[in-house]
Amino acid sequence: MMKEQMTLTFPLRSEFLTTVRLATGGVCSLAGLDLDASEDCKVCVTESLLILKRNGYRAAELSFISEGGLRVRVHGFEKEAGVPSEEDDISYALLGALVKDLALERQGDCVSAIGFAFGS
Repeated sequence: MMKEQMTLTFPLRSEFLTTVRLATGGVCSLAGLDLDASEDCKVCVTESLLILKRNGYRAAELSFISEGGLRVRVHGFEKEAGVPSEEDDISYALLGALVKDLALERQGDCVSAIGFAFGS
């Protein structure tokens, strides 16, 4: 199977989250994920974006790589003041329950990127 990649860059504002969820659902469908995995992926993308937003990032880059499954990387940029919150613990627990290979990248105390995969 050929490796395909799609990347979205957008401001981390609430009004963009619905559009990103719809795009994620479309990418999951193209990657051949079943409905349950697609729903889990949309939840993981949303939680990842919320973590970055709470940690002070003003924009995000969301990358999907399809190659025998779907790998997702969410990266924050344009950082302002922000600190980890207690709500992040709930988001991390949810992410950890939904994916096997959660990868967190940090800059200081704050998470700057989150990666995970679904499918083969």
